Amino acid sequence: MSIRHWPETERPREKLLARGAGCLSDAELLAIFLRTGVCGMTAVDLARQLISAHGELRGVLDARPDVLFRQRGFGTSKYAQMRAALELGRRYLESGLEHSNVMDCAETTQRYLSARLRGRPHEVFAVLFLDQQHRLLQYEEMFRGTINGASVHPREVVKAALRHNAAAVILAHNHPSGVAEPSHADRQITERLRSALDLVDVRVLDHVVIGEGQITSFAERGLL
Repeated sequence: MSIRHWPETERPREKLLARGAGCLSDAELLAIFLRTGVCGMTAVDLARQLISAHGELRGVLDARPDVLFRQRGFGTSKYAQMRAALELGRRYLESGLEHSNVMDCAETTQRYLSARLRGRPHEVFAVLFLDQQHRLLQYEEMFRGTINGASVHPREVVKAALRHNAAAVILAHNHPSGVAEPSHADRQITERLRSALDLVDVRVLDHVVIGEGQITSFAERGLL
């Protein structure tokens, strides 16, 4: 039976409009973006099958396209819709940072960085460049490495800070291992960057480490 033959109160789109997106299950939310199923399978069935195959919703969203395309009924159109939805979420968070003091909305900042960096198979070192009011000027992924680490060059960060006319920065990187505990190397590079940026009057406000469902803030830990 297709979704349009379900009781109206059970259809994902109608439920969302009547009761809000928060009342939908992961499968129902995903089904809204998938829009259609395949012969003998509704969009909700397809969404449930995808989530089951990848362990959880995030597993579907982080999966490589070639892996997703193995699922019957999932092609380039559905992949494009899903990626567009993710990018909308990231840009929504980024827009909030552009118009407010980043340090006044640390939770939003951390969610944004997590949306950008979580789930990467390799380590990525990124920088939020901020103005005098600590509003976002630019997010830039500056260095990429293997699963064991990334080579971070303070000179390049200083050059980028001057290019963006930044007054302050927030450093961030992910740990592909999933553990967000800062390593000794993380502490060393933070100190090197702080010293280098101090020479051009750019403050390091925080260094955020993104793990698997975990986020560690140097500033909150008193490590800065």
